[in-house]
Amino acid sequence: MAARTKPPFRADHVGSLLRPDNLHDAREKWKKGELSGEKLKEIEDAAIRDAVALQESVGLKSITDGEFRRDYWHLDFMCGFDGVKFNEETYGHKFHGGISVATTFVEGKVSNPAGGIMVDHFEFLKSVTKETPKFSFPAPGMFHFRPGRDGISSDAYPDLGEFWSDLGKAYNDALKDFVAAGCTYLQMDDVTLCYFCDDEQRERLKARGDDPDQLLDVYIKANNAAFAGLPDNVATATHMCRGNFQSEWMAQGGYEPVADKMFNEFDVDAFFMEFDSDRAGDFEPLRFVPKGKFVVLGLVTSKFPELEPKDELRKRIDEATEFVPLDQLCLSPQCGFSSTHHGNKLTMDEQRKKLELVVEVAEEVWG
Repeated sequence: MAARTKPPFRADHVGSLLRPDNLHDAREKWKKGELSGEKLKEIEDAAIRDAVALQESVGLKSITDGEFRRDYWHLDFMCGFDGVKFNEETYGHKFHGGISVATTFVEGKVSNPAGGIMVDHFEFLKSVTKETPKFSFPAPGMFHFRPGRDGISSDAYPDLGEFWSDLGKAYNDALKDFVAAGCTYLQMDDVTLCYFCDDEQRERLKARGDDPDQLLDVYIKANNAAFAGLPDNVATATHMCRGNFQSEWMAQGGYEPVADKMFNEFDVDAFFMEFDSDRAGDFEPLRFVPKGKFVVLGLVTSKFPELEPKDELRKRIDEATEFVPLDQLCLSPQCGFSSTHHGNKLTMDEQRKKLELVVEVAEEVWG
């Protein structure tokens, strides 16, 4: 079977990478006012060049900047929209280890700012790789899932329908900025799709007055609005996981509650799906995957350093083919290695070995 020459690639990855120590130090000094923005950018640029070299050297064809200019996979991008500010409130939404993460507050009308959001991040990445640069960003549902109505000003949006309309347009405008800058691979990270599969999360939503099944429809509609009208040469993907913060997790449950709608109503080319633990359930929900769409199996964990045996990975890929053809499958880690600047509990060398493992197994399976 032939290797793929366009995204998603047979060996792919989610995006974030462990930050080097000097970048950690530089960002802390910058936050304290002890380092200029210009000097921080120089250090970020050098670290991103090294991250690109790492990805290319192990044989990856999709290249990210490791999200090295961000503190969080989602908040930095979300707070880039006009009308949105950072919110320390966590709304009791905790990871398995008991850690809570802040969110956002929509204080005014939402729009894409002049000059876009993080387009300069992509432009630099594109300038330093010979492979396909990928940009990842959080899904619109992240503005609502954790805080609910409390995270969106009733003065700015007495009608939530208007909020979703504005947010969809703001996202679409932002993504078109990336396309104009030459981006042909866009990945929307939508963890809410997995959280709708968790009984406790569903009960939390119901307790505050939301219907999880109705929200799934609202979120998918917003996702589709974000991607609407992009050129045919732009590959679109979504990534989903059950939480990834310093190797901890937040949700559990198989994909069955969302699979049919997710695969058949969410208009993207590929689905990066977490399958590295029992929390993700079995492969049976893949029976809903339509022809022409791809599933990137997240079988290699980014949470812990132990390497998965190749035979086990090939066996699990075979198991997945009981529900979706091999030609519609790819392989990746289940999530990024550093969804936040803190990073997961493994070393740079262990991260490299994980990426090498993905590439090696993909070559053995697909050629």
